[in-house]
Amino acid sequence: MNYGLYLSASGVMVNAHRQDVLSNNLANVNTTGFRPQFSDVRQRPPERIEDQVADFGVSQHMLERLGGGVYAGRHHTSFAAGAPVYSDRPLDAALTRGDSFFAVEQLDPNTGQPAIRLTRDGRFDVNAEGELVTSSGHRVLDPNDRPIQITAGASVEFGPQGQVIQKDNQGVTIREDRLQVAQADTARLQHLGENLFEMLDGDSRELVAAPTIKPRHYEASGTNAVATMMQIVSATKAATGNANMIKYHDLMMDQSINTFGRVA
Repeated sequence: MNYGLYLSASGVMVNAHRQDVLSNNLANVNTTGFRPQFSDVRQRPPERIEDQVADFGVSQHMLERLGGGVYAGRHHTSFAAGAPVYSDRPLDAALTRGDSFFAVEQLDPNTGQPAIRLTRDGRFDVNAEGELVTSSGHRVLDPNDRPIQITAGASVEFGPQGQVIQKDNQGVTIREDRLQVAQADTARLQHLGENLFEMLDGDSRELVAAPTIKPRHYEASGTNAVATMMQIVSATKAATGNANMIKYHDLMMDQSINTFGRVA
């Protein structure tokens, strides 16, 4: 086996994966409350060391000093709070802390049962059943894990601590609920798409007793477009460089077999 070919191939695959992750971040640069992801690049040990195989004295020590190439490590999600953007839309709410989330209900695609998910997307709406929902149609929950019902014909506005205030056409408050704002261990959250996060350790939420939100605002995406473009360029250069090394190794093998081998 051509050891250099193997190392270069690993560089191509890892950096192609980085391009995919970063491109997804860039595609969501305008997605409300989006949390960008990043993929680590880890050095891989030589095969004998990785598989804990005994050293039988075979002369591979020089190759092993080159390492075993690289591999894609685990994904990291940035939970830094995005900038609040004023919208003057009464059903918009932005969280002010990066480790806080709105609790919503999603039907689990595997079981069909409702499951509690977390989201930073505070652009809400009212569905045909009169329930407060996210922009993806998931029902928003109150602190008791119940969907928030909106009275037909009522105007709705949010208070600075997550109050859901409903008023009649005379401006009189007829009902008041509260958005559930919860904290969770961000290291144990898994991105599901649709701006939702699943808690990997079961229901590990801790309700925030006195949350602070910015009514009539929404949270901008956490993606920095310029920085992400530069990272994509860097990953592209790394993938291209490794692909060129594959060509060089292929050329050397061709020369070794069809030129030097023929002379010998």
